[in-house]
Amino acid sequence: MTALVRLRLAGFLRTGRALAPVLAGLVALGILYGGGRAQPAEAYGVSAVVLFPVLAWQTKLLLDVEPDGQRRLALVVVGARRERAAGLVAAVVAALGTVAVAMIFPWLVGGVTGPVEPGDRSIAVGLALGLWAHLLAVPPAVLLGALASRACTGSAGYGVAVLALGAVGAVVLGLSGSVAPWLAPPIMPTARTAAGDATAPTVTLLTLWALAWSGVALAGYVWRRRSRA
Repeated sequence: MTALVRLRLAGFLRTGRALAPVLAGLVALGILYGGGRAQPAEAYGVSAVVLFPVLAWQTKLLLDVEPDGQRRLALVVVGARRERAAGLVAAVVAALGTVAVAMIFPWLVGGVTGPVEPGDRSIAVGLALGLWAHLLAVPPAVLLGALASRACTGSAGYGVAVLALGAVGAVVLGLSGSVAPWLAPPIMPTARTAAGDATAPTVTLLTLWALAWSGVALAGYVWRRRSRA
C-alpha cells in the first residue's frame, strides 16, 4: 500500500495538478492576512475555514489524477480496502503539507502579532490552537473531496456539485443560530472557539464532533465505492 500512496502522490505532483490548490490557498491566505495583523489563534481559526474547501478540492484533484483503468488494476492487485485506504492516506499527506504552509505563511508576511494586552494569549497557546483548528479540518475536508471524486460520483459535473455543496454547507450550517449545525463538520464553531474561550471541554467536544462527522462521511465513501465497483 505504501508504494501505491507514493505512486499517487508522485502522479499528483508530476502532472502539475498540485499547483492549482496551492496557488489558490496562497492567494486566499494572502488576502486574509493582508487586512492587518491579528492574534495567532484568531488568525489561524479563520485560516482553517478558508483552507477547508481548498483541502477538499486538493483531495478531489489527487484522487482524480489516476486513470480509471489504473485504479481498477490497483483494486485487483492490492484489494479494494487497501486501494481506498491508499488514496485517503495520500490525500491526508498532501493536506498536511498544505497545513504546514498555512502555519508558516502568516509569519512570513507579518500577518500575526504577539500579545498586546495583558489578557491576550501567548504565542505558544495561539500556535497550539491554530494547529488544532487546522488539523481538525483535515479529515472532513479529505473525506468531502473523496466523496466528490470521480470514483464516487462518476462524472466531473456531479463531483463539482458535491464539492461546492459540501463547502458552502459547512459555512452556512456552521453559522451561529443554525438549525442543524450537526449536518456539517465543526469548521465554523472551531474558528469561533479558537478566537474566543477555548476551554478543554469545548475543544474535546468539537474534536469528537469532527471525528464523528468524518466517520459518517468515511462510511458513505466506502459504501459508494463498493456500489460502483
